[in-house]
Amino acid sequence: MFELPPLKFPEGALEPHMSAETLRFHHGKHHKTYVDTLNELIVDRPLADMSLDDIILKTHADEDKATKKIFNNAAQHWNHSFFWRSLSPDGGMPTDEVTAMLDSSFGSLAKFKAQFKEAATGHFGSGWVWVVADGEALEIMTTHDADLPLADGKRALLTCDLWEHAYYLNYQNARPKFIDAFLEHLINWEFLDENFRAPENFTS
Repeated sequence: MFELPPLKFPEGALEPHMSAETLRFHHGKHHKTYVDTLNELIVDRPLADMSLDDIILKTHADEDKATKKIFNNAAQHWNHSFFWRSLSPDGGMPTDEVTAMLDSSFGSLAKFKAQFKEAATGHFGSGWVWVVADGEALEIMTTHDADLPLADGKRALLTCDLWEHAYYLNYQNARPKFIDAFLEHLINWEFLDENFRAPENFTS
């Protein structure tokens, strides 16, 4: 059975950019519901013996309503587990190694942030904005609802949740302000670097 992963930091560690109340609801209720629902849907089925990655890949392209529900809950469990690791109380400036990667792929840290914010704020409705690896380069992509790079054969390095429950308690409908806070204060740059250099280290 899948379990809700613990946060790597106290609930109040991201304040004032993300409140303890937001984390209690987002992690403790929204994410937990995805985990509990997934476990209920796969019990006594062959999928129960699969890894989370394999469940996602197995169910992604299936349009059967019941199977799609399994995919949505499995993918949202994966996405949220990855999102918590993408956050850090010590977010701010990237390491020299990551700065060099950003310069190579986007031209500069400022240009990376501008492209990331444009993608995130321009994304219609619920979903996710990702930094993914494209060979030795980095690129930015968005996905709708529960979809994720894994299902498209891409390697995720970092993500930010664009569903309203990720930011509404702190920023109401002002998604751009939430994205600014994420970019300036919350990114776990070391996690991005680890995923780029040793992707097998992330287990959802």
